[in-house]
Amino acid sequence: MKIAGIRGKLLLWLMGPLLVLLALGTWSDMRFRREATTRAYDQSIIDAAFALQTRIRTRRGFTTIDLPSAADEVMRTGQLDEGFYLVADAYGEILAGDPELPPPPVPSDAVGVPQLYDGIFREVPVRIVDLPIRCGDLTCSVRVAETTRKRRNLTLRLLSENLGVELLLALAALAVVWVGVGRGLAPLARLSTAIRERSPNDLRPIGTGDLPNELQPIVTNLNVLFDRVTEANLHQRRFTSNAAHQLRTPLAVLRTHLELAMVHGVPPSTRDQLTQAHLAVVRASHLVGQLLALARVDPGGGRDLNATRIDVVDVVEVLADEVVHRALERNIDLGFELAPAPIAGDALLVRESLSNLVANAIEYIPAGGRITVRCGQEGDRAFVEVEDDGPGIPPAERGRVMERFYRMPDSPGIGSGLGLAIVREIVQVHGGTFAIHDGAEGRGCRVRMEFPLAAAAARAPEVRPPG
Repeated sequence: MKIAGIRGKLLLWLMGPLLVLLALGTWSDMRFRREATTRAYDQSIIDAAFALQTRIRTRRGFTTIDLPSAADEVMRTGQLDEGFYLVADAYGEILAGDPELPPPPVPSDAVGVPQLYDGIFREVPVRIVDLPIRCGDLTCSVRVAETTRKRRNLTLRLLSENLGVELLLALAALAVVWVGVGRGLAPLARLSTAIRERSPNDLRPIGTGDLPNELQPIVTNLNVLFDRVTEANLHQRRFTSNAAHQLRTPLAVLRTHLELAMVHGVPPSTRDQLTQAHLAVVRASHLVGQLLALARVDPGGGRDLNATRIDVVDVVEVLADEVVHRALERNIDLGFELAPAPIAGDALLVRESLSNLVANAIEYIPAGGRITVRCGQEGDRAFVEVEDDGPGIPPAERGRVMERFYRMPDSPGIGSGLGLAIVREIVQVHGGTFAIHDGAEGRGCRVRMEFPLAAAAARAPEVRPPG
């Protein structure tokens, strides 16, 4: 059986030693108590033997015992145990009692010194004391015995009491260990929660001030790893940004020359080649723009969000001026349903995300289609969504189209597979959510972004996005 967790393993490791200590403690305590009570019970039969001694008389060489019937009954009866006795003179003649009472294993001539031993009498275990006494010039013998029922009952009672106490102590010790280990592991649990709740772009060092010494090397190494990842992300982001910037100018020049060449009269075969080259340059320029946008929001890129209080309505209005002519060129009905949607965010990044969604919709729906851009508030969230009546995105593909450089099979247009990935990164940077749904009546696609309302940033200056 696999034990999970440090607390479970500690309890398992401690259980064996605790059980051993429990057994040793129980045995030691029982032995001490049993010896003490055994001495008390032994003393009672020794006292009985000395009491019998006072009833023995020796006169003119003859030994007799004066033992009334009431005394005999007292010697033989008890609450739990049955008593026996024997009185013999110096010649072994039985003066009173039970002749079959077992003698001591090793006879003793020490007069007045009782000798205790165990025996079997009438198939019952008994405890016996043998007391040699002086009878004139000779030695008589007094022997008293009792059964061991009360001794056995006492042993069982002590065993049950001791086991109960020791078990309670063991359970208390395990509970203390469980609670103590839990409190000791609390910093580890807090550290785990703090790391789990971090966003991908949060690579700040973890503080080590309130951590125990055992965890500080782990956190120190994590911080070193965070620094390395941050540095690697910065290098990657700088490379992407620099490469894209370096490519933009020659691509723009090449595109201009191709367009000028296509204006002049050229043979049809050459025009086809120029058209293909122009289309390739347009795709490359689009990819460069997407890479630059991605570099601005790449998680872990070290970029601080320039958050101000903005209204999504303003962002949509500025964007509308840029995209409406593209929609008209393709005979697409581009509509707007706008309501105030204040958020705390970066106006340029929000505009970039919305621009990608609208551009995708214009690119992929057929001519004569319809696109609706909406924004507003629902509860404590602001939303922006772009809905179209085009071919839509199958549910099985909705997770994959958010991956970088992924395009659905047989996708038309000049897309690079980065548009929705950029939108997702921008939404995550703003602490929002991004989802793809079916359009109205199951037709087309409805892409929805949600952001926290700017209630907490109400005092921040409202900034209109640049037009």
